[in-house]
Amino acid sequence: MVDLKGQYAKIKGEVDQAILDVLETTAFINGKQVTDFSRNLSVYLGIDNVIPCANGTDALQIALMGLGLEPGDEVITPSFTFIATTEVVALLRLKPVFADVDPKTFCMDPASLEKQITNKTRAVVPVHLYGQSAPMKEIMDLADKYGLKVVEDNAQAIGSDYTYPDGKKYKTGTIGTVGTTSFFPSKNLGAYGDGGALFTRDNLLAENFRMIANHGQKKRYYHEIIGCNSRLDSIQAAILNIKLPLLDEYISKRRIAADFYDHAFAGHPKIRTPYRASYTRHVFHQYTLILEGADRNKLNEYLAAKNVPSMIYYPVPAHRQNMFASFQSGMQQLEVTDWLTERVISLPMHTELDTEQLGFICNSVLEFLN
Repeated sequence: MVDLKGQYAKIKGEVDQAILDVLETTAFINGKQVTDFSRNLSVYLGIDNVIPCANGTDALQIALMGLGLEPGDEVITPSFTFIATTEVVALLRLKPVFADVDPKTFCMDPASLEKQITNKTRAVVPVHLYGQSAPMKEIMDLADKYGLKVVEDNAQAIGSDYTYPDGKKYKTGTIGTVGTTSFFPSKNLGAYGDGGALFTRDNLLAENFRMIANHGQKKRYYHEIIGCNSRLDSIQAAILNIKLPLLDEYISKRRIAADFYDHAFAGHPKIRTPYRASYTRHVFHQYTLILEGADRNKLNEYLAAKNVPSMIYYPVPAHRQNMFASFQSGMQQLEVTDWLTERVISLPMHTELDTEQLGFICNSVLEFLN
């Protein structure tokens, strides 16, 4: 699904030297590389505060911890997402409430979101799924109307843009109260291990997030609030500093591969290619098809037999997971989410795909469907 080895080969000299530099300094935690990466990512995103942490799940947890929510407060998330988005809500003894998604963009449906809002709702977590922004104007309008905090889960869409109707453009993750991301190796901006970060324009919140990620302390051994231990190590930051200037190039290569797929599958009656909303730049963390009138699971098996990777993101939505049974989430009617989980399949998407590989993948899919 992702050719990390091929990508590494092109930057091997720089990456190897960056890692050696960390080894020479032995500043493995919170070294200069972490400070540099935080500043560089801040410039790229156009936001004052970037707080690195250990992984994307921690970023979500720290964000919710820093917003002052109380046990039992309701947090609305999409059900059609990776489990980390919703897992942290329950972990903090908050109540996860699930909204449906748009059948074209796969992102949170504002109409469904509004239906789920109650007098106990305190926050909403839109997910920029597969590399495309959620409809942030509508979500932010609802947040303003009902007094809600907005935590953007930007783990799959770093580098994507969102454009408001008046033409103002922002990077995803910088629009809500706080944004979060993951640097898991397969991400568009991936480390060679775990890593994550939070972004916010609110300086007071940023200070709070920094304390939470550092055992609740500003000054060593003086702990002001309950926190955790979540740090981006210097080796990962060094690697990310090499890759960050290449992010837009990586995105361009992914979009070229997506164009190839789109052209190959255009007009096929059983394939719906990814929708590209006009208000966002799709960065194609995943290239996800919707199949209609075809057996998705058998296609998955057929491709595997031909050594073509494919993945189903996500076969069981959050509201159907056993971990949320105590919230009676399975009783919710999320028609679009349930419909999508039976029909989506993702094809290989990365920076090293060439036309020969893409042609073989497309021909394999079409052989099965025809």
